[in-house]
Amino acid sequence: MQQRPAPSEVDLPRIAAAVREILSAVGEDPDREGLRETPMRVARMYAEVLGGLALDPARHLQTAFTEKYDELVVLRDIPFHSMCEHHLLPFIGEAHVAYLPAGRIAGISKLARVVDEFARRPQVQERMTDQIADLLMARLEAKGVAVVLEAQHLCMTCRGVKKPGTKMVTSALRGLCKSDARTRGEVMILLAHGER
Repeated sequence: MQQRPAPSEVDLPRIAAAVREILSAVGEDPDREGLRETPMRVARMYAEVLGGLALDPARHLQTAFTEKYDELVVLRDIPFHSMCEHHLLPFIGEAHVAYLPAGRIAGISKLARVVDEFARRPQVQERMTDQIADLLMARLEAKGVAVVLEAQHLCMTCRGVKKPGTKMVTSALRGLCKSDARTRGEVMILLAHGER
């Protein structure tokens, strides 16, 4: 995966100037007391919430442990927030990931870090779901992977159709989690409800 500029390399003054221009364009006075520091605050916020652009989530899976465990490994309810690339508004939710090891297991915090770094960039939920699944499948050399993301999108809840409380659910299944009906059924129950 190609490395992008580090957050420290983000052009904060350029973002601040753009925010200042937006404030002027909507009829605000960017020099009034309450807004004077807003352009730079927004610039720092973008550098933080889009900081995943500079990171390669694959690095978290460089170390895996040899283990003769051949049942599903599930990590549910991983909170994430991302930025919808269509309107630059947040979508916020939870990720549920599972994999069927083939002799290698990952530290559980590494799974959460992978989710976090794919989230911290301009995204669409569908692509993020696929990116997580593809990376886990490749780096863990797993027999199967399943990823489910559930999120509320502010671009739908506070503008446009204005339907607060709605959640979008996406899934990505790989290997036996997709091709084997029994494994697929078990993993989807575990991901959806946390019970067997």
